[in-house]
Amino acid sequence: MITPKQLFRALPCLLAFAGSAQAATVDAFSACVSGLRDEAARQDISTAVIDESLAKVERVERVVELDRSQPEFTTTFRQYLGRRVTDARVEKGRELLKRHDDLLQKVYRDYGVPPRYLVAFWGMETNFGSYFGGVSTMDALATLACDERRSGYFTEQLMAALRIVDEGAIQADRMEGSWAGALGHVQFMPSVFAEYAVDYDNDGRRDLWNSVPDAMASAANFLRGIGWEPGWRWGREVTLPAEFPYDLSGYDNRRSMREWKEVGVRTAYDRPLSAADVEASLIVPSGHEGPKFLVYDNFEVIMRWNQSEFYALSVGHLADRLAGASGLMNPPPDNAPRMTRDDVIALQEKLNERGFEAGPADGIPGPRTRAAIRRFQKEQGMIADGFASQEVLDRLSLQVAERSGD
Repeated sequence: MITPKQLFRALPCLLAFAGSAQAATVDAFSACVSGLRDEAARQDISTAVIDESLAKVERVERVVELDRSQPEFTTTFRQYLGRRVTDARVEKGRELLKRHDDLLQKVYRDYGVPPRYLVAFWGMETNFGSYFGGVSTMDALATLACDERRSGYFTEQLMAALRIVDEGAIQADRMEGSWAGALGHVQFMPSVFAEYAVDYDNDGRRDLWNSVPDAMASAANFLRGIGWEPGWRWGREVTLPAEFPYDLSGYDNRRSMREWKEVGVRTAYDRPLSAADVEASLIVPSGHEGPKFLVYDNFEVIMRWNQSEFYALSVGHLADRLAGASGLMNPPPDNAPRMTRDDVIALQEKLNERGFEAGPADGIPGPRTRAAIRRFQKEQGMIADGFASQEVLDRLSLQVAERSGD
């Protein structure tokens, strides 16, 4: 055991070591920024903008921590939805729909995206412009471009951010956003800004920070660009019969509305589904005891904006609430147990060991993991809802142990 006296004697060495490590980090970052300057010059970004933007960039350790952070517990759908689709947000969103009605209707005519969806994205991304993020975009992107985990992606984003400054949209020292570099009212990454942002108010700049017209039209332009289908909704809450075969749920089980009607799916108000000529997937984010949703092609478009099932469901539900709908008919259960991220990683590893192909063991129970769980549950005679639970993990652990002879 090290005594306080021994620790005190060793302190100068420890401080010297920490100082040398910090100096090495600073030197490596400086060398990386020099390389980024060279890359920007190769991409014909003006020298003045390179100097303005990169001369004083700093490495932000907190940005690296956030990029690598893995919360101890996964978030349940009830928690996620409850934090994002609140009565206060619905009330504010409805107020903004009225205030900006002329603008939003014009955008709707030009791009085919209904106002309620644009306002829902606005609310989800920045709480209607009340918080853009207070991190220097150049610092954040340079930090992540010089971190080995996703250097290529963030180098691309930094180059796009420099081009945004080069076109005169904003000055480098005023460009602030999220820790990952997302920008403005609708939190576009710089590469998305470069391709989809529009100058809708015709003032000569694509301004997603100070111009609501530019922000709303840019969001609509992006959604159309990634596949939004005018005239169709995102999906709807539904009810299922008592003996419903849950192995039909998930993204990999698209069926026509006629086929869903044949297996007993009805609307949340217990009415027959429409006879529309469209395919849909059944999503059960809280397992068989929670709400069920039929989702259409525009739901997948929302997931191209943010690859999270919970996010896409929240955008869709918030849009419905803004249009006057009530809350969910079957809310998520409030007693759903939370699994730790390590538990989900263990579940994914064991599914892969058993040959159910859950994908990378990343602790995120996404569509591929849910599909693997459904296959395992069906094999076991369980309700095959694809829900990551302790019961599934316990059965997998027992089987893997038995197969290994433990």
